[in-house]
Amino acid sequence: SFVELYNEKLNDLLRKKAEKAKSLEVKMDARKQVYIRNAVLVKISKGAKQIMDLFEEGNKARHVSSTKMNSQSSRSHSIFGIVIETIHMQSGKKTFGKLSLIDLAGSERAAKTNATKEQQREANSINKSLSALGDVISALTEGKDHIPYRNNKLTQLMQDSIGGSAKTLMFVNFSPADYNAEETIGSLTYAERVKKVTNNA
Repeated sequence: SFVELYNEKLNDLLRKKAEKAKSLEVKMDARKQVYIRNAVLVKISKGAKQIMDLFEEGNKARHVSSTKMNSQSSRSHSIFGIVIETIHMQSGKKTFGKLSLIDLAGSERAAKTNATKEQQREANSINKSLSALGDVISALTEGKDHIPYRNNKLTQLMQDSIGGSAKTLMFVNFSPADYNAEETIGSLTYAERVKKVTNNA
């Protein structure tokens, strides 16, 4: 599956243009895996190339626009999910796993981006969801009983990626330019907080 969270709304990036859009809902199954009800699911039969083709196809449908800071600025968060099922040949036991590739849109300051009114609305939504993710990370690192996953769709989508028994690898992209030092420090501070999350993986 491949979805984006754009302005608080989930969009299916694998839905064909001719197909009627369905309302997408974030749910959790009996195995504590997050899934998106009504999202297009594609069964992989041709290996890695088919997966890469789907990834590239979905990315073309994602919301991007040009700002003063970035000529191809992501205006949404995207989640590319791969569910893997294996069956033990002798015992017949089934094992399930999930790999989520999540691209978080960057936090932006309107003064530097020279954003339009619509881009500012997009940025507000992005910053709101990243703030909610920060709250979840704080709760996880402090060992709190209640983790506020339900405060935002992004944290609901990422619930099985940063909590429970998940193993998480985070890459942080930033600019080496002095002009962007404030954003760079903010990104690295965010990553430092994520690094303190420990799960019983």
